[in-house]
Amino acid sequence: MVNRSLPKPLRLKKLSQQIKENPFLTDEELARGYRVSIQTIRLDRLELGIPELRERIKKYAEESYAQVKSLQGQEIIGNLLDLELEKSGLSLLEITEEMVFQKHRIARGHILFAQANSLAVALVDAEVALTGIARVSFQRPVRLGEKIVAKAVINSKRGNKYNISVTSRSENEVVFLGDFIIFAVEHKEGTR
Repeated sequence: MVNRSLPKPLRLKKLSQQIKENPFLTDEELARGYRVSIQTIRLDRLELGIPELRERIKKYAEESYAQVKSLQGQEIIGNLLDLELEKSGLSLLEITEEMVFQKHRIARGHILFAQANSLAVALVDAEVALTGIARVSFQRPVRLGEKIVAKAVINSKRGNKYNISVTSRSENEVVFLGDFIIFAVEHKEGTR
């Protein structure tokens, strides 16, 4: 938590940096963190020239989807928010009714895996990229309505083999970890 008596110039500086680090924070989350009203956060964003969450997401998504070579837009699980080919990427997935076990309202594991795996594949600057190895760890159950932000980072590359780690969070809590070996595969025209 940020100290209640934070002077406005310092709050603006911290707010700008925090949104730069995590552009998917809502005004409500920021207001709670800074112990100010939602209206104060909105005015601060306006003063800093930072658009509302919906516009930030739309901007990041448009820029990111245009870069992906290895997948079509609908093949990426979650909303691609940021992508720097051969480096890192972010995606956002809101857990909906179709993604949970009906009895307990807990997300199915393959949903979190699919978000992380498709993000890892999207990072590879190749027409065809395939998962060779995946080591995953579910840190805690994810429930209906949670918003999961997955961050993928390429740790190393040797030839056509990429070592990519993915960390998925709900708010600031880690809920999923994955290490993927992704292979860039040469695509030959006329083959299936």
